[in-house]
Order: sequence, then structure tokens, then C-alpha cells
Amino acid sequence: MANSGARSFLQAVATEEVATPLRVVQIEGLVVLKIIKHCKELSPALVTGQLLGLDVGSVLEVTNCFPFPIREEDEEIEAEGANYQLEMMRCLREVNVDNNTVGWYQSTLYGSFQTVELIETFMNYQENIRRCVCIIYDPSRSNQGVLALKALKLSDSFMELYRSNNFTGEQLRERNLSWVDIFEEIPIKVSNSALISAFMTELEPDTHVNQCDYDRLQLSTHPYLERNMEFLVECMDDLSMEQQKFQYYYRNLSRQQTQQQAWLQKRRAENMARRAAGEEPLPEEDPSNPIFKPIPEPSRLDSFLITNQVATYCNQINGVVGQSFSRLSLMKALHES
Repeated sequence: MANSGARSFLQAVATEEVATPLRVVQIEGLVVLKIIKHCKELSPALVTGQLLGLDVGSVLEVTNCFPFPIREEDEEIEAEGANYQLEMMRCLREVNVDNNTVGWYQSTLYGSFQTVELIETFMNYQENIRRCVCIIYDPSRSNQGVLALKALKLSDSFMELYRSNNFTGEQLRERNLSWVDIFEEIPIKVSNSALISAFMTELEPDTHVNQCDYDRLQLSTHPYLERNMEFLVECMDDLSMEQQKFQYYYRNLSRQQTQQQAWLQKRRAENMARRAAGEEPLPEEDPSNPIFKPIPEPSRLDSFLITNQVATYCNQINGVVGQSFSRLSLMKALHES
């Protein structure tokens, strides 16, 4: 009876653990600095790295990370990269450091990260890790005075649809899935130990204003806005091309339906004549006829990702423009005083 009760308790705990949604990604301050340092040093090249930590209830704790070597297309170099990851995790395990993989981090420029490659990487991680996240860091956005760090995961509904590889309009309407339901952004909480917080307090300078504070008042945002506008225009062109694919599909579908109706009317008239002559009617369905062959509907995944990217660029432009107006208002008030 005791074993049965213990087994039931463990099953209940396991069920509760699986059902617990991910609420917060808690990152050590040192991990944040390592990610920023790696991404900035190699910018504008895009870099990636491994996240290590613990999955505790609704909190995913990121306690360490290490960078990946720059990827190449050569298979031998890719194999060396995999061996490098295994060796790094073995070394961390030997020094008693958390070596549980909880995701990865990657850099981006101007928020251009919503791609099919990111989704495929998520799906590969999901095969071995129950819950994982991707930390996105944007050095170009951080130069505007904002810590552009976000944690993303794929929504469960989207992963289920992606496994079926059926992104037709009917499936999307049936599952009530739209472009905003692809990624879920998880709140990030930066955590430091008491000793590190005390040490940072000791390092804090006596002066309350330094050069970094003055740099935040920089009024020029033209390069950042120009690049965002250029990328936004490119995304709109790509979205227009995707819409043309669907327009072409619906034109072909309408033409096929018209041909099918004409063929059915002709066959029905022929069957009426055959019945009048006492002959057997012909079937009204002919799968061998090319006009009855279904036309494949284009996938809507690319248009969803492009729409997501358009929304990202628009949000970034709105944020930078809002900050610029605030700075201009502040400078105007200073000049008047």
C-alpha cells in the first residue's frame, strides 16, 4: 500500500510539473554580461551560444552559458562544433557547474530574427528538452539606450500545427491561429546573489552623472531609423509577393471550379439523353479528369513570419521615435530655461 501511495504521489507530481506553464526566465547577471559581450564583440556577425541552468516549476533559471564557434557549411567543421559543445558541457560538469541545457541565445540586427531557421531550431531542441527558450539580443537596438534582450518560445498550438506541416487557411481557421500566435515572449528577471549586489554597490561611483548618461541624450537617430525603414520596405515587398501567390492560387481555383461546373452540366445533359434512350448513365465524377485534380494551396507560414517581422520593425520605429520626441522636448525645455 505504501508503494502504491508513493507511486500515485510521484505520478501526480509529474503530471503537475508537465502542466505547469513557463512564467519567468530568471537569468544570472553574469550570464547577461557574457551574452552581451559575445554579441557585441563579433557584431555585425550573428553569433549563437548555449544556455545552461535548471527548470524549476514555472521558472526557467539560466545560470551559465558558453558561446558556439562560428558555423560553417563544411560538415567536418559542423562535427567539430558538436564535439566542442559536448566537451564544454563535460568540463562544466567536472567543476560542478550546472550543465543542463535549457535553450540557446543568438544575436540579431534590427530585430531580424523571425525566420524558418529559428522555428526549426526550436523543434530540434523540443525533441530532447521539454521546455526551452531562445534569448535574443540586438546590439543595434541596445545602442539606442535600451537593453534589447528578450526570451522567446514557440506556442504549443503552433508546434502542433508545424508538426503536421499543414498551413492551409482551413487548418488555421479551425485552430484559430494567427501570426501573433507563433512566438510567446516570456518575461525576463535578472537575478544576482547578495555578494554580487554588495560588490556592485561598492563599485558604484560617487558622481551620479557620467558620460554614459550624457550619451543617452544623443538626438541623432537617423541611421537606426533608416535601416529599420529599409528593412520594413523589403518586408512589405516580400509580403506583397506572398499575396500575389495566393491571388494566383485563388484565380486558378476559381477557373477550375468554373471548368468543373461546365463539365458537370455537360455530363448531366448527356446522362439525360442516355436515360431517354434507355442507356446506363455515366458517372458524374471522373477523378482521372485533370480538372478534378486538387490544386495545392500555398503555405501561409512565410506570410505569417513576414507579418511578424513587419510588426517588429513598426514597434521599433515607434519606440525610437517616441524616445526622440522626449529628448527633443527635454532639450527644448533646457534651452528655454
